[in-house]
Amino acid sequence: MTQATAPPGAAGPDLFDLGLFADGPPHEVFRRLRAESPVCFLPEPDGPGYWGVFGYEDVFEVSRHPQTFGSHPSTFIRDNPDGDGGAGELMLNQDPPRHTQLRKLVNKGFTPRQINALEPRIREMVVRILDDAAARGSFDLVTDVAVEVPLQVIAELVGVPTKERHTVFAWTETMMSLDDPEVGATIEDAHQAMSEMFAYADRLAAERADGDGSDLLSVLLRAEVDGARLSAMDVDLFFMLLMNAGSETTRNLITGGTLALFEHPEERARLAGDPVLLPTAIEEMLRWVTPVMHFRRTARTDTELGGQQIREGDKVVMWYSSANRDESHFSDADRFDVGRTPNEHVAFGAGGPHFCLGASLARLEARVMFEELLARMPGLAPDGPVKRLGSNFINGIKSLPVRTT
Repeated sequence: MTQATAPPGAAGPDLFDLGLFADGPPHEVFRRLRAESPVCFLPEPDGPGYWGVFGYEDVFEVSRHPQTFGSHPSTFIRDNPDGDGGAGELMLNQDPPRHTQLRKLVNKGFTPRQINALEPRIREMVVRILDDAAARGSFDLVTDVAVEVPLQVIAELVGVPTKERHTVFAWTETMMSLDDPEVGATIEDAHQAMSEMFAYADRLAAERADGDGSDLLSVLLRAEVDGARLSAMDVDLFFMLLMNAGSETTRNLITGGTLALFEHPEERARLAGDPVLLPTAIEEMLRWVTPVMHFRRTARTDTELGGQQIREGDKVVMWYSSANRDESHFSDADRFDVGRTPNEHVAFGAGGPHFCLGASLARLEARVMFEELLARMPGLAPDGPVKRLGSNFINGIKSLPVRTT
């Protein structure tokens, strides 16, 4: 399957220019694209280019048809010419039936019953972390609070010992911050972090190979696909996916959601005065922030989307950040509204087989966090400039200084 070249005359904004993302997703650019060319071919540095999909309905169309728009070989825009270190076999990058088989295995740890049972433990963690932060008076919401909660929760679910969790988190940071010039991580650094994480997962797996533990790693070690146990690489890849996705994205929801409340004090006051709004407020934070800005698919056959002829092998990239501000689907889309309903955002994906596995867990973590944050720190206020992650993939914040008043 060959990658198509750009259609004659194709031109558009360079969404690899991190300057466009300095203050968050470039919503003015997205608005113009939705109006003028909601499906268009865009440039890619050192690559053949890709089809950008910016409208809500078109994003749904791509998500719901994996037989036409596949996830293999990668859900990331760029192909790494030096290889992916095995990441091409991630569940994230698989299509049915392989994806279906793998997803069934890990689904066992994310049933509604399993997730709901975690609430007391999550609340205990949140209260301890917030009380420690409040005692200092001023702190960084990212590093002192938003990082800690999802990291500790997913690590406990997977079965990572407490004293080793920040080591694992450091590997995820290296892998997820490649685009940020301030971090300065190279693709070699990412491969090294991946190798160290795999070696660590192998050691944990060896310790639990014959056990009957209930943590997700132990469950995966006992699992079978078509009568065969998962390979060591399958287990390593599951470990990496769970730790990366479970710790990175929820922390950006918590931080971005708090920043939205700071920037919209009338909505913050509305929510504080009516805590029943919290579930809808969290959905609005998800829409507003959209922690993962895009994912890619690859055309399996010649097809048409949004009036454009797409050829087999073309990259097709769904920009969730744009779809979540589509004025044709969301009334007053550029207004942050903690009571917005309905709110069928695509922050967890737009349906289909790859809808976010951890959506229920992320919602639970965010609900408990904001319940406790609003009750314990009603006077929380910004205390310095926001530092954003340099990325066109993760809508992340590296630092948000705050103070209690």
